Amino acid sequence: MAQSQASPLRTAIVGAGMIGRVHLDAVRRSGAPVAGISASTPARAKEAAAALGVERAFDSSEELVTSDDVDVVHICTPNDLHAPLAELALRAGKHVVCEKPLTTAPATADALAALAAASGSVAAVPFVYRYHPMAAEARSRVLDGRAGDVRLLHGHYLQDWLSEPGDTNWRVDQGAGGPSRAFADIGSHWCDLVEWVTGHRISELTAVSSTVDRDGGRPATEDAVQLLLRTDRGAIGSVTVSQISPGRKNRLWFEVDGSRTSLAFDQENPESLFVGSRGENAAVLRDPATLSPAAARLSVLPGGHPMGYLDCFAAFVRDVHAAIRGEGPADAFPSFADAARMVRLTDAVLRSAADRTWKEVA
Repeated sequence: MAQSQASPLRTAIVGAGMIGRVHLDAVRRSGAPVAGISASTPARAKEAAAALGVERAFDSSEELVTSDDVDVVHICTPNDLHAPLAELALRAGKHVVCEKPLTTAPATADALAALAAASGSVAAVPFVYRYHPMAAEARSRVLDGRAGDVRLLHGHYLQDWLSEPGDTNWRVDQGAGGPSRAFADIGSHWCDLVEWVTGHRISELTAVSSTVDRDGGRPATEDAVQLLLRTDRGAIGSVTVSQISPGRKNRLWFEVDGSRTSLAFDQENPESLFVGSRGENAAVLRDPATLSPAAARLSVLPGGHPMGYLDCFAAFVRDVHAAIRGEGPADAFPSFADAARMVRLTDAVLRSAADRTWKEVA
């Protein structure tokens, strides 16, 4: 349901942790007013509102997502709360931006995606690495045929924030984080990005996973996954996902090998795209004057002025708001349907790692 251009999009944030603050920054950069915030307790909500300059602290997240004073809800809670809050918000007629994973179970994710489609509201999930201009340039070079037929997909997504025995977080706990951590948290980003760049869909996979022993001995979800895959269009590939790789802070790297050129992108060094061929290799630099229209649209700074993660988030929110106002296409951003696909993919990874067999992805 499109909203009048004259009406301000009153946005509220559910969750006051790191990612909630990233959402808050992106909303403010879009020019929308932030109507309020909620947290795990009323006291924490008041503290967050005061610290972040938000006028209203809601006593509960349920109150926030059903408030008549809110048009757009951003859900930035632990994973187990995504589904009930998103459903409540959609049934209250709100537009919803929900962190990934959309839910912790495939059936729930599919039901939520169906509800979003039937509601007429805009429902989006921030797979924001799509918004790096040079990732968009890679997509353009695949779609216009310059890369040739895609044959091979490979790469990794590596972090180190859980590499020490004493490292912990709510995401480690299956109750709050769900049955998958490393893959649901960051592997889904890699798979969504590579599927978006290539137009291929991962149709079959086999996986192995590993979990380290942690202080306290509590059951924990996987720390690392290695995946072999096939796509619906005949490509093969592999990816390593890890949150226990010392020195790797947030290295999402992929390569797409086509019949004409290879394309490689590293989000820790996002200002260039590797383009390789039998005759020569090149680093294509981010410069809106020379990029494809899709990549130039996202290049809000001149070449040589580095862009980063927060710029991607802001571009994502701008696309969501444009769709709400009826000023942009409804498929410009990652949707609940895209996110539900990643939940199904995660489920296939877990089932494959459990019995060491190939699994089809619905």
